[in-house]
Amino acid sequence: MKAYDSLADWFESLNDDCDYPKWSQYFIDGLAALGAGRDGLEMGCGSGAFCRALTRSGYTMTGVDSSEAMLSRAAFLAGKEGLSIPFYRGDARTFRARHAYDFILSPNDCMNYLAPEDLPRAFAAAYRNLKKGGIFWFDISSPCKLRGKVANTISADDRDDVTYLAFCTDEGDRVRLEVTLFVREGDVYRRYDETHIEYIHEENAVCSALAEAGFGILRVEGHLGEPKEGSDRLNFLCRKV
Repeated sequence: MKAYDSLADWFESLNDDCDYPKWSQYFIDGLAALGAGRDGLEMGCGSGAFCRALTRSGYTMTGVDSSEAMLSRAAFLAGKEGLSIPFYRGDARTFRARHAYDFILSPNDCMNYLAPEDLPRAFAAAYRNLKKGGIFWFDISSPCKLRGKVANTISADDRDDVTYLAFCTDEGDRVRLEVTLFVREGDVYRRYDETHIEYIHEENAVCSALAEAGFGILRVEGHLGEPKEGSDRLNFLCRKV
């Protein structure tokens, strides 16, 4: 199965320890401090947690993802809350928006799913889809996290209706995650398998690709604004100049 085909329905509940409300507020406060407008695009929106949070805070959001299963889940969850959010299938490297946005967010590892040679195309697409002065804000799982905490490990999460297993292998410039889900369906558990590959991006290489695309880098910081040294995530806050 493709990545997230089976995981989509369980993604947010299995990640309930990441504190989506606090993480979303980090973006809301940060966008306000940067003077960003209210019209935003989330690239790699997944099941739409950040789109929903920003919409509830008065932003006009559009979500884009390459996974049909994730988009279906995003539409369902937004509808459940009575939120009107358009979701489109698209690729970060090639997506052409119908209009330019005030800001583009791409959190929670979206860029780790792109090979290093694909980052320039993704950054060029983001630049094209932003208004002049617009904000491009994305994160990556840091090299120290992927190499030191993820690679060559097994992670597991056992719940009443689903069991998650991930066998993570170091492949040099990337980490391969072989994911298995056991999902309760009536009186039985059905097994689903899918493969995820997360590429390791070094900060200097990312900054060089951003500058080539025309972005001015405002700052690079760790998860939720913490110091970047040793952080599990690196946030890149950029402006279209």
